[in-house]
Amino acid sequence: MKITFYGHACVGIEVSGKHILVDPFITGNPNASNIDINTLKADYILVTHAHQDHVLDVEAIAKRTDAIVVSNYEIAMHFGHKGLSYHPMNHGGSWKFDFGTVKYVNAIHTSSFAEGSYGGQPGGFVIEGEHKNIYIAGDTALTMDMKLIPMRTKLDLAILPIGNNFTMNVDDAIIASDFLECDKILGYHYDTFGFIVINHEEAIKKFFDKGKDLMLLEIGGSIDL
Repeated sequence: MKITFYGHACVGIEVSGKHILVDPFITGNPNASNIDINTLKADYILVTHAHQDHVLDVEAIAKRTDAIVVSNYEIAMHFGHKGLSYHPMNHGGSWKFDFGTVKYVNAIHTSSFAEGSYGGQPGGFVIEGEHKNIYIAGDTALTMDMKLIPMRTKLDLAILPIGNNFTMNVDDAIIASDFLECDKILGYHYDTFGFIVINHEEAIKKFFDKGKDLMLLEIGGSIDL
């Protein structure tokens, strides 16, 4: 399983020969100017919630690649009405795709499209594939529901927002990693806007001091699990 960071809260996942893109917000992110969305591969696009900084490039990429949009019912239907392929989910439900099993789990945030229409309830994803399991939190506060995830799935990696103001901060993400029983963390949702700029060295040290590994990838950088 290969995971690539495309800036903000967008990651790409290569697993079982399939390409998964999560929350594509690239063309609107000046920090990701080195990423050309026309070169990205996508068999599936997973969307955690409807905010513009998570869905901006969904339609353009899905139209070019014929990717299947996977999200909550409201978001899936929104893109379905635009002629895109979709797979609707909701909290607590899981589905076995050709790359592995995806479960849609709780997140505490808001969710609406740019024009103000309802985007359903926000969520995150647990992906089990190729003997590796990852959790993509989406935009969320620290929540006790995170304790439920390791009761069903032993995680190899947790992808957590750490930018504060709109989501958890670094200190809450450390507690989240305890709840998740996962000490290997990929940080995201930081530095894109002035409200969420973080001190990288301080964040990494805080995790290190708790015996945990926080990875902050360069945009376009990858890790292999």
